[in-house]
Amino acid sequence: MLTNVLRGLSAALLVALPLTVPAPAQAAETLSLTDAVAALPIAAESREGYDRDAFRHWNTGADPTDGCNTRAETLIAEAVEPPTVGPKCRLTGGRWWSYYDQVWVTSASGLDIDHMGPLAEAWDSGASTWSAQRREAYANDLGAEASLVAVTARSNRSKSDQDPATWLPPAAEVHCRYVAEWVGTKLRWSLSADEAEAAALHVVAADCPGTTVTYEPVP
Repeated sequence: MLTNVLRGLSAALLVALPLTVPAPAQAAETLSLTDAVAALPIAAESREGYDRDAFRHWNTGADPTDGCNTRAETLIAEAVEPPTVGPKCRLTGGRWWSYYDQVWVTSASGLDIDHMGPLAEAWDSGASTWSAQRREAYANDLGAEASLVAVTARSNRSKSDQDPATWLPPAAEVHCRYVAEWVGTKLRWSLSADEAEAAALHVVAADCPGTTVTYEPVP
C-alpha cells in the first residue's frame, strides 16, 4: 500500500515539476564563399568608445585546471610538432607553420595569436553592444579553429586591426582561405561588414569558386 502511495507521489511530482531541457547547440552551416559574403549584414562601422580592455583575454582557456591560458592552448593545438609543456605551461621546442606568410617558426616566443576578426574590428562591427561576458568569449574563442591563429609576430602586427579592404596576408596563395575564415568568424558571431570591406570580400571570393565557409553560430 505504502509503495503504491509513493509511486503515486513520484508520478505527481514528475507532472508538477517543469523539466529543464538544455538548449540545443546551433547546427553548423556550410555556404560557398560567395554566398557567405552575401550573407553578411552591411552596416557602417564606429569605433567610438573602443577600449581593448573591454575584451578580457587571455583567460584560463578550455581547461582551467591545466595551467595554460588561451594563448598557450592555441599554440599547443596548432603546433605541427608539439612543444614540451613544462611547469606553469612553459612551452619549449615545437614547430609551427605561420600560414599568413608561409614561414616555419620553432619558438613559441616568435608567434603572436591573431584574432581572425581583430578586437577593434569586432567592436566596430557590433561587439560594442555586447555584454562583457560575450566579449570575453569572443576574445578567447577556442570553439572554432579559425578564430585564433598562431602566426609570426611580424605578420600579425602588419595586419593590426585592418579588415580585408586594406590588408590581406602577404602570401597570395592563401587569400581564399583567409577570407573564408574571416567571413566565417563574422557569421559565427553575427558581426556586420561595412561597404568597403564587403566589396573587397566579393572581389576575393570571385577568384575562389571552390572555397566553402563552415561556421557554427554562437547564440
